[in-house]
Amino acid sequence: MSHDDRKRAIGKVVSVAADRFVVEMHAGTDNFTVVGFDDVHYVARLGSFLMIPSQSEYVVVEVVGLRERDASTPSERGDFDRAGSSKYLDVVPVGMLPMRGGAFRFGVSVFPSLYADALYALDGELDRIFETEAAIEPSVGLNGRACEPEGATRYRVLPIGKSVVFENYDIKVRLNEFFGGHVAVLGNTGSGKSCTVASVLQSLFSKPEEHHARGATFIVFDVNGEYHAALNASAKERAIGVERVVLDGTAGGFRLPHWFLELAEWELLLQASERTQVPILRMALGLSTLFSNVGAAELNSVRNHILAKCITQIMRDDSSSPSKHDRIIGILQRFSTNEISAARIRPFIAINFGQMANPAGLDAYLVGPNGFELEDLKLPDYQHLPFDFSSLVEAIDLAILYAEAHGNRQIRDYCSQMVTRFQALEDRREYEFLRHEAVGAAADNGELEFLTRLVGLIGKDGGYTKANQIIIIDMNDVEDEVVELVSAVIARMLFRLLRRADPRNRFPIHLLLEEAHRYISATPSRYAVDATKIFERIAKEGRKYGMFVLLASQRPSELSKTVLSQCSNFLVHRIQNPDDLSQIRQMTPFISESVLKRLPSLPRQHALVFGTSVNLPTTFKVREASPRPRSDDTAVVDLWFHEEGRAADIRLALRQADAAAAVAGGEPVLANEAPGDDIF
Repeated sequence: MSHDDRKRAIGKVVSVAADRFVVEMHAGTDNFTVVGFDDVHYVARLGSFLMIPSQSEYVVVEVVGLRERDASTPSERGDFDRAGSSKYLDVVPVGMLPMRGGAFRFGVSVFPSLYADALYALDGELDRIFETEAAIEPSVGLNGRACEPEGATRYRVLPIGKSVVFENYDIKVRLNEFFGGHVAVLGNTGSGKSCTVASVLQSLFSKPEEHHARGATFIVFDVNGEYHAALNASAKERAIGVERVVLDGTAGGFRLPHWFLELAEWELLLQASERTQVPILRMALGLSTLFSNVGAAELNSVRNHILAKCITQIMRDDSSSPSKHDRIIGILQRFSTNEISAARIRPFIAINFGQMANPAGLDAYLVGPNGFELEDLKLPDYQHLPFDFSSLVEAIDLAILYAEAHGNRQIRDYCSQMVTRFQALEDRREYEFLRHEAVGAAADNGELEFLTRLVGLIGKDGGYTKANQIIIIDMNDVEDEVVELVSAVIARMLFRLLRRADPRNRFPIHLLLEEAHRYISATPSRYAVDATKIFERIAKEGRKYGMFVLLASQRPSELSKTVLSQCSNFLVHRIQNPDDLSQIRQMTPFISESVLKRLPSLPRQHALVFGTSVNLPTTFKVREASPRPRSDDTAVVDLWFHEEGRAADIRLALRQADAAAAVAGGEPVLANEAPGDDIF
């Protein structure tokens, strides 16, 4: 041990166990603060570090407990001699640090011997432990080439707050490890989660030099409508763009074309039973585009086949001729082609004295040598082509008719509940955002255009360039079932987009999930669409494609254990609920109990950070978010007690649909603010 090391020895190791050491401080010390040759060191502050020499390295230990045992005799006044008492520090090993320079590594390979010296940590050693070197490093151009302009810089690490143990120490996270994995921000309501998320993003986008985080993509599922105020300030001309779209359920806000939904999502949305209703729904979705304005001309023969099959089946049953006539005309009033229409078929089925005019001629026209029935017909699959939302119920009806034509007489009764649920979906105002009319664009182009706008891309010179780095989907005005549907569909579409991207993993997308327990639940969703499944897949597979999740929740115990288990970094605020504390213990077995015991007593705006982006778990005060999210606590006393006659300091805004209904009914509208944001 060097001479300088001997000068900073504060005690000796008197007990060594696999998980805990005991350090007895030198006699004569009257407190746990040491005035060293370089500074004052708070060696006995919970969470501070000591260095124990072992061969060519230091064993880094964390102080987790303080004890004192008086070994003196009482004085004449009855007092005890503080300087003569024995003082002990309970410490736990956390890692190894080379003596002559080098990187800190987590875990202990060599244990100290009894009576080894315990040293207070120097600032330079703390720098190596926390990796507090400069956050800025020289930037690199595309594919490793020289950057433009020459000498531009980029962030390597990101300051997120100040240490509460080591004064004036910036707590930083390594960007690659922090944003290159899934992150969980946890804490009780009011503990500062939203401010932490906002502060981290503000720090990221506040870089003052030439190279900003232009390639970043954060899609914020803002279920409380609180992030626009905090993140809009990050917008910079020709650098960072922030876009907000409002999902209020109406056709005037954020739109999600219904033909983007997958078969499984339709099945869940309509709660279709697997054995009877799902086959009809799948057939109907395949048929839906055939009976819309965008049905391709080459598919007309398929439409004729279906109509011919249905009509001939009706003609061959045992019902009366007038009944057959009415049923056929009813079908042709809903579904018809140029070849099989009411005008062409009516002369064959006209009723004269209770009998059809020419049933044989109708049979020859439909199924004769020049008829319309096709052999070995394969009905079309669902191809996500645009179709009118209202036409799906007609397609369901046609699919039922087709099943009846093949002998399934009870299928209509079996599908009645699904039809009713669809009609309810068609009538509900909060689902107007989903109901679209068919357009002439091809499905792939329509979906690609939607997604490129969603991730902030605009077309330029035959390719794409980044226009917006933060896209906020404000879902404050809709119910949980709509939140779950929209988040699940968008996450699934983006995940598929990145899986098919070439080259892979070159366009990272981060999904910021506020109030994540509402749609990433440990229990099955009580709503139709369960968003948990897609987010669990993203948590397990998203990293290889460049899709990451940053979730914030006040109830870790209610979150999907699969998603939490895949998070590699955690920012944990005050947690007091025993179930939530237990959940954190289960998902972080490498964190000491002493660290976890701090969580219930953390003040507001303080958090514990641990994971792959920091070397050691540490408590810090989060950088102040400016501006703050709209999540401040209610000042109850200020709002309750005031003079008589004070005007209420509030503006009441109605959704557009609600406002229209109020005006139509003659009700007064206090205020109506129509969102002026871009609409997808």
